[in-house]
Amino acid sequence: MSRKPKIERFNQDVLSKYQIYNSIFMTLPFDKVTNTGVLLPLFKEVCDRGFANKKTPTQIVESFFSEYQQNLTEDDKNTLLFRFIQYIERQVVLFDAIEDAAFTEVNNMDGRGTLRSIKEEAFEKGKIEQMRNFLSDFKIRPTLTAHPTQFYPGTVLGIIRDLDKAIRKDDLLTIKKLLAQLGKTAFFKKEKPSPLDEAVSLIWYLENVFYNAVSNIYDYIKDNIFTDKVPFNNDIINLGFWPGGDRDGNPFVTTEITIQVAEKLKSSILSNYYKDVRKLKRRITFADLPEKINNLELKLYQNIYYPSKETDFTLTYFKNELNAIRISLIEEHNSLYLNELNGLINKVNLFGFHFGTLDIRQDSRVHHKVFMEIVKDAGGNLFPSNYNDLTEVEQCNILSGIKAAVDPELIGDEMAKKTLGSIYAMKKIQAENGEAGANRYIISNNQTALNMLEAFAMIRMCDWAQPTVDVIPLFETIPDLEVADTVMEQLYSNPEYMAHLKRRGMKQTIMLGFSDGTKDGGYLMANWGIYKAKEAITAMSRKYDIKVVFFDGRGGPPARGGGKTSQFYASLGPTVEDDEIQMTVQGQTISSNFGTVDSCQYNLEQLLGAGISNELFENANVVFTDDNRAVMEELANISYKTYSDFKGHEKFLPYLERMSTLKFYAKTNIGSRPSKRGSSSELKFSDLRAIPFVGSWSQLKQNVPGFYGVGTAIKDFEDRGEFNKVVKLYNESKFFKALLENSMMSLTKSFFDLTAYMQKDPEFGAFWDIIHDEYKLTKRLLLKVSGHEELMENELAGKASIQIREEIVLPLLTIQQYALKKIQDMQRGDGEIDKETFEIYEKMVTRSLFGNINASRNSA
Repeated sequence: MSRKPKIERFNQDVLSKYQIYNSIFMTLPFDKVTNTGVLLPLFKEVCDRGFANKKTPTQIVESFFSEYQQNLTEDDKNTLLFRFIQYIERQVVLFDAIEDAAFTEVNNMDGRGTLRSIKEEAFEKGKIEQMRNFLSDFKIRPTLTAHPTQFYPGTVLGIIRDLDKAIRKDDLLTIKKLLAQLGKTAFFKKEKPSPLDEAVSLIWYLENVFYNAVSNIYDYIKDNIFTDKVPFNNDIINLGFWPGGDRDGNPFVTTEITIQVAEKLKSSILSNYYKDVRKLKRRITFADLPEKINNLELKLYQNIYYPSKETDFTLTYFKNELNAIRISLIEEHNSLYLNELNGLINKVNLFGFHFGTLDIRQDSRVHHKVFMEIVKDAGGNLFPSNYNDLTEVEQCNILSGIKAAVDPELIGDEMAKKTLGSIYAMKKIQAENGEAGANRYIISNNQTALNMLEAFAMIRMCDWAQPTVDVIPLFETIPDLEVADTVMEQLYSNPEYMAHLKRRGMKQTIMLGFSDGTKDGGYLMANWGIYKAKEAITAMSRKYDIKVVFFDGRGGPPARGGGKTSQFYASLGPTVEDDEIQMTVQGQTISSNFGTVDSCQYNLEQLLGAGISNELFENANVVFTDDNRAVMEELANISYKTYSDFKGHEKFLPYLERMSTLKFYAKTNIGSRPSKRGSSSELKFSDLRAIPFVGSWSQLKQNVPGFYGVGTAIKDFEDRGEFNKVVKLYNESKFFKALLENSMMSLTKSFFDLTAYMQKDPEFGAFWDIIHDEYKLTKRLLLKVSGHEELMENELAGKASIQIREEIVLPLLTIQQYALKKIQDMQRGDGEIDKETFEIYEKMVTRSLFGNINASRNSA
């Protein structure tokens, strides 16, 4: 029986079910919101009609009250608007659960990009041996971060998971109960989470999702692509983890929390092993094997609940005992339940005692200040008295030879103590969880070789002369990306650092920041700048026989390196090292792309498939010809200038500060990290974090970072009669095609009618026009380049999902803009501001952030 088109499957299994279950949800009685389910559809109709007739959000809200609720007081009106927000938040949750439940129906789990599909293609093309050779070394590393874009509290995530199960079974009674529970469950966090809270929330995904999805993939590769004669011994998927280790701009991450998170990671993986051992215990009930399994069960239990006691239970011991049971099953018991045991052995090989590697990260500017404090307080014989007066080259030479055991307590500066403490914590974690527990130190905002060597020296000053740690620079801004290869050559030329690399297997990991790159240089230049940096660093590293691994700092939306990321990895070509794919997975993207075992396995397979395809099949459309490279370079440069001019506009920061939701991100209590760098009350562009920056444009439904400058760059070619060059680049470069298709997603999620009232604003009207004009230009030219009639026309199911989500939150966005306009009018007025009323509207804006962010799924 033929499979229906994806859009038909989506309409049948997602849209139809949402309409049914939403109608049930709207009729359920909740405390204090009895009539809301009746009034919300009416308000939605007024919003649709109002925007179609060019009404402002204020006019729409006021017309609704005059048409349907004439006799309400101002307090009653505001109460009803808050109730609408509550309902819409829960409608989004319902849609999430339905879409998750339908994942395997809407997506072809054996289709293009999956391991089964690629294995069959390799067999057909006689490349199965090539595929096996590649998979023997290739790795992917998704790294979970706790950056504040996840708005669902744990209680709501639990309801989504239970709704998913009930919807799959069409269990209407349970669904009604869960929807009633959802209506009464709080979405708003009264206090900010601690870094430990964030870590515990994300470890839930490791325990319940990644543990099974990763092992399913590993088992499939081992059993279906490799054979007994050609064994598979590569831990192909490694997990990274940032909560509790990422100190960049987060003063709440302490040495104690770092150690607590590592302990939680270990106890979590041991708990999963414990459950699997108990399952085996019910099956392997013969000969002397129950005694061996009972022994493992007891030791796991003791290490989970009484970890402080001395124990001989090491990872090596655990593996040896499991392998002894395996040999006994094969040799004495006809391999009975061997597959079940092999599954556990595979998991132990994948996750060890660490589960996920806890990365430590800090900003280079903090490092430099810390290092100066160390030189001042503990320099002694380590540094010459004139160290601060030396040239950078002279300082690098001194740093590369430093080895010591500095006691953090001898340092007066608190940040210096914490920084050294984090390094001593890494040593402790490695002793408890294994080297993979914490063996990466990342320097964000890395600009020079000195930045790297300061961190390297600090590690070696913690009684760690030959550290089992990879020092990883993070290059973020456009100027830093342009000199990244030069910085790396300085390090490769340093004898001490090269000796360190030899001990680490001649492998250097380098992180590249899409989020801050886009914030700094705009969409096209950030992506092209990172691509060129990868090419240059690859060439430089190959010159020194060093295997370079690129770690991409990606966020959810295209503006932060998100979107269809697998397409980018399939388009890199031979000039970019591709033996590993490493990337951050942030906030909402964790729950939306990796929130269930099915979606997690599918998306991990897409990443694996992208790497395999890039190596085995994608010979055409991945290498830039000289002509195409010249066009790409010119497009990037024009867009960079366009974006830089826009960013330099005198109204740029005031517009964000006063017309958007930027300042409200700090009030949402969704993340432990402050919403901006620095403590200044004045808004500075350099202090802006990428998440609230991109998210604020998303809340405005303008999505500037995902398209601004693209249209102007293409128009330059159109104006001089060379538009065909851009079309040729689009048709011949998978990289450029992926860029434009992701930008189309940003345009699809834009809705300028929402903020059209700003066009008449005396201060910001002209600035709004600049943004709107670039939007219209970019949309026109992307359709012209692609030959499409409408945006995302080759991704109809994805577009339908976006459109439904946008329809759900349109009333919420209308309320948000209504409240923002009230705040603006009060601030511009001559009279004294009524504090109580002002705070109500501020709260309304803050609460409206939740539903919109969650509905977009990759908006920040």
